[in-house]
Amino acid sequence: MAVIIAACGQNATLTIQTNQGKQKINREIYGQFAEHLGSCIYGGLWVGPYSNIPNVKGYRSDVLQALKNLKVPVLRWPGGCFADDYHWMDGIGPQSQRPTLRNNNWGGTIENNSFGTNEFLNLCEMLGCEPYISGNVGSGTVKEMAQWVEYMTSDGDTPMARLRRQNGRNHPWKVKYFGIGNEAWGCGGNMRPEYYSDLFRRYNTYLRDYSDSTKLFRIASGASGPDTHWTDVLMKNIGNRMQGISLHYYTIRDWKHKGSATRFSNKEYYQTLYTCEQMDTIIKQQSAVMDKYDPQKKIGLMVDEWGTWWDEEPGTIKGHLYQQNCLRDAMVAALTLNIFQKHTDRVKMTNIAQVVNVLQSMILTDTIGKGHMVLTPSYYVFSLYKGFQDATYLPTSLVCGNHTEDQESVPLISTSAAKKKDGSIILSLCNIDLEHSQNMSIRLNGASPKSVSGQILTSKNINDFNDFQHPDIVKPANFKNAKLKNNVLELKIPAKSIVVLNIK
Repeated sequence: MAVIIAACGQNATLTIQTNQGKQKINREIYGQFAEHLGSCIYGGLWVGPYSNIPNVKGYRSDVLQALKNLKVPVLRWPGGCFADDYHWMDGIGPQSQRPTLRNNNWGGTIENNSFGTNEFLNLCEMLGCEPYISGNVGSGTVKEMAQWVEYMTSDGDTPMARLRRQNGRNHPWKVKYFGIGNEAWGCGGNMRPEYYSDLFRRYNTYLRDYSDSTKLFRIASGASGPDTHWTDVLMKNIGNRMQGISLHYYTIRDWKHKGSATRFSNKEYYQTLYTCEQMDTIIKQQSAVMDKYDPQKKIGLMVDEWGTWWDEEPGTIKGHLYQQNCLRDAMVAALTLNIFQKHTDRVKMTNIAQVVNVLQSMILTDTIGKGHMVLTPSYYVFSLYKGFQDATYLPTSLVCGNHTEDQESVPLISTSAAKKKDGSIILSLCNIDLEHSQNMSIRLNGASPKSVSGQILTSKNINDFNDFQHPDIVKPANFKNAKLKNNVLELKIPAKSIVVLNIK
């Protein structure tokens, strides 16, 4: 049985301290993830230059433009579990000569390696984003990983630099982020943290910086969710040899029965948001362990896999993790981004899983005819939140009601505020209540705003989604129900909606 415990009925108050911000919201918090999984790469990002689907040098034109519009700051590749089965030399040189391999982790699909290092790094340049490479520790060698770094970043007269030039790229790419393994506790080798720590130290020794402008930001394979023991061992045994440590957490209650992406009860909806909100607790727990060894917070926590994970859509290929994406997923995205922004002193990057056609994707595509593309509700959350990138996080104080069910309680309102470089304030407000609007009174201490504008993302039903036949069911609209009076902002937030305001 569900109960609503509200403060002052369906009223909520928020106070924003507009002159007390200290921490910059790292733009890499809005990162994406592209794995060789299902149709994320092939048919999603890449169709090849000879495809009937409109493309730019093999990259899908529609997807490329959508990602440019999103201002993607960083893109992780090639995995995921695929990374520790991936041998980078299979994906360079003339495409007709590249060997094929079986994707053992994701459905046994045959991988033709037509999308490799050059294709990925060129894509990042086209998008204007930082590449994040996940290196193969599980089945690779130290020499293989060291040569990969040399191939990508060396400008000298070295064997791998010469090989890169032979493959058509004269100057090195700028590659900052490099992950030494992925999920070493699982698909990346089923290791113990003590063993992985020693492996990291060994691999790290041979990953050299080839120029002052492209020093590697080395990321260790961190914990799964609340596993603080793994983090403790790595912090103790690796320490400042790493600049970041990863964390993976998916909004899943039961791995055996994940449930449908679009067919769920109200109770399941609120349970999902409760599970989502546990990200806050997990980050606090992991940060506390990191603070013991790194009180100055020099080592970043990189949540490089997160998002919803539902059952695959009926009729799709098993192991390809293709799922629809509805307003519930958008709510998870907004709540999670609000949490990350609150912890921007420690959380330096996150990467939602994944960018196209896999799990909580930004974009869905097909390859029939000239190909369809549709933007998901999650895409629109990232689009609405673009203004938070590199803004200064502002402390807030919120009083609102909670939704409590089976002793699990979730605040009805989730919010985050930041000051942009031009002095304006961006404010996100999420009303998770399925039935009731929320009357909000927002005080902006230290500011004298003159205008407010914004957009809202909502729909008739919480399980509404966009598909190729109906691409605009869930889409942002202008929000005009906010009024300023004596430095107080009054507004009503409709049920199950996400509002982002710009206050000047």
